[in-house]
Amino acid sequence: MHATRQISRRTMLKATGAAAGTVGIGAGVGAAPAAAAGTSFAHPGLLHTGADLARMAAKVKAGASPYTAGYAKLTANRHAQSGWTANPQAVVYRGGAAPQNYPTLYNDIHAAYQNALRYHVSGDSAHADTAVAILNAWSARLTAVQGSADRFLLAGLQGYQAANAAELVRDHGDFDLGRFQEMQSKVFGKVSDNFLAQHNGAFTSNYWPNWDLANMACVLATGIFCDDKAQVTRAVDYFKHGAGLGAVKNAIPVVYDDGLAEWLEAGRDQGHSLLGVGLMGTFCEMAWNQGIDLYGYDDNRFLKGAQYVAKWSMGGKVSYTANTRRKGAPGVWSGSETAAAAAGVDPNFQRPIWAMIANHYTKRRGLSATYLTQIAAKSAPEGGGGDFGPNSGGYDQLGFGTLAFTRDKSSTPTAAPKPGASGSAPASGGGSGPRPQTAATASASVSPAAGGDLAATGSEDVVGWAAAAGVTAVAGGLLLLRRRDRVRRDGAQ
Repeated sequence: MHATRQISRRTMLKATGAAAGTVGIGAGVGAAPAAAAGTSFAHPGLLHTGADLARMAAKVKAGASPYTAGYAKLTANRHAQSGWTANPQAVVYRGGAAPQNYPTLYNDIHAAYQNALRYHVSGDSAHADTAVAILNAWSARLTAVQGSADRFLLAGLQGYQAANAAELVRDHGDFDLGRFQEMQSKVFGKVSDNFLAQHNGAFTSNYWPNWDLANMACVLATGIFCDDKAQVTRAVDYFKHGAGLGAVKNAIPVVYDDGLAEWLEAGRDQGHSLLGVGLMGTFCEMAWNQGIDLYGYDDNRFLKGAQYVAKWSMGGKVSYTANTRRKGAPGVWSGSETAAAAAGVDPNFQRPIWAMIANHYTKRRGLSATYLTQIAAKSAPEGGGGDFGPNSGGYDQLGFGTLAFTRDKSSTPTAAPKPGASGSAPASGGGSGPRPQTAATASASVSPAAGGDLAATGSEDVVGWAAAAGVTAVAGGLLLLRRRDRVRRDGAQ
């Protein structure tokens, strides 16, 4: 399809010589990308950096395994074809009485992402043009996301995905960057920001971790894509100290002596636990690519939680500390629900979440992660949206981790990001597609090592929790009752 061509804000800046160059990416496998100098951010810098894209292209061209198998998954997906035509809507609904048209949005976003990724690997500009046409069509029409509480899932999931698709073509000559940034901020980012602040008027604990994590990912992705430092800061601070269940010490409330850490939603079901782990990994990866190390935060807490879910998902036995979750809304109704043990699992159930997480800890950092290594191998080669069923749960992750995140092992394990380091990389030009990015050297500091288909469940207004040592009051009037003293907490919990 064709969209009206407009000159983007970035193109205008380049024309006047005012645009800042993109910041370089660490050329070494173990080096983390550096944050852009000043208030701007490194671009591309969400799930994929310029070095990542160059690595994918080079490995596929060389016929290297397992990249070729991962790329074959991409090229076989119906969303990754250059003939895809967008079907933009003015208002997208998820939940409630209105027609449920949100599948139109997530199918188009995955088509844009897959075509953009395919362009960067193959160099075929038809795929870049297709991605741009899809994204321009939506930014020209979309004004709101509405529905029941499920509208927050829509804003969070499709919001972070839209930003990632657009990030891959942000320098395409025909892409209307300014208009997409406005839509991203006002339609997706604003709704997700509101959810994290208000939780739909319910108790802060009313929503499971995946709700927070979807909206956290959207806020972070929106902030980076729109160069909004305040928004990025809010998202990162929420990860560390937020009152909701998506904050890392609430989503992973108990660290056990065996080095594994309980994933709270394991007391619910496998599908949503995998969704949450995938979203937390997505959040950590996007932050890492801006020089912010959340993967290693609190003594690698996320590693311990991901290992726990990996072991459990493969049928292994894991500990679970019973907890009571408060649910409802102040002045409306309230109740509680107790999770006493980890739920049953299907060892064959898969989601494309493991390659990114396993490669970070074992290849970038050189850490041992037995269960992550095993489940990543079992899941390979990872596909993406459209490969895991026709319903919304099959589109919760962008996927293709075997292609995108397989890495050679670093010769300098545990190279941590060094915020503020800078380098240089050529900016993309106009024409029929962005030029593939090349890597430039950036400095890094080295430190020693230390879901299911959501639509099927309907609105989840009535879920919450309570978990901490002793009795503690937190936001929303929640009393946290935890029967184990091995909970790792800080003053914010």
